[in-house]
Amino acid sequence: MQAAEIYRRASADFAARVHLAEGRWGAPTPCPEWDARALVNHLVNEERWTPPLLGGATIEEVGDRFDGDLLGADPIATFDEAAAAALAAVEAVDPEKPVHLSFGDRPAREYVTQLAADHLVHAWDLARALGEDEKLDAGAVDAVLAWFGPTQGLYLEIGVIGPETPVGADASAQDRLLAMFGRTP
Repeated sequence: MQAAEIYRRASADFAARVHLAEGRWGAPTPCPEWDARALVNHLVNEERWTPPLLGGATIEEVGDRFDGDLLGADPIATFDEAAAAALAAVEAVDPEKPVHLSFGDRPAREYVTQLAADHLVHAWDLARALGEDEKLDAGAVDAVLAWFGPTQGLYLEIGVIGPETPVGADASAQDRLLAMFGRTP
């Protein structure tokens, strides 16, 4: 599966949960420092960064313009607009185009897959926070799981995920992926 398709599916999973969040923005998530609103704000921040980075901008050029509360008075509409702009950028970029990330230049397909992974895992986080269906897109889960195996060590090293949680040998692909991201499915 191509990175843009993985992203499309993961973004759709997250969007479905965002549209269920109205009135529950203060719900605690599995991410100790974030409630539902802060979690959605985090993804909107990523989505705002996506078009300029895929367009060739550097971290320094983007700067701090997307810091703070991006959701405003209508979090769902803000999310929808940011998600649409990010998806358009993802679908338009050459997958081999270099993207200037904080840890070096990577092909766009790598950056897009990182974004997809974040959307997918946070879709589960938001579903858990809201008490909604936690089932994720199976194709996206399989694709992210295959990509993340060799990448997990880097994520642990830079401190963006917690230690892997134990799951049984018969755990589903979704549960294995969540456990690799430090979640307890």
